[in-house]
Amino acid sequence: MFNTIIPLVDWGMGTAIIGVFAVVCVVLTIVVYSMVNSGKKK
Repeated sequence: MFNTIIPLVDWGMGTAIIGVFAVVCVVLTIVVYSMVNSGKKK
């Protein structure tokens, strides 16, 4: 019976992609924040 159940989601690959996406978002946020703060120095 268990052979008929086809896994439709690969949880390992999905969590890896979500993790990479989260790291990229954090890095981009840090870059934008540092660019905004560097423009305010006089």
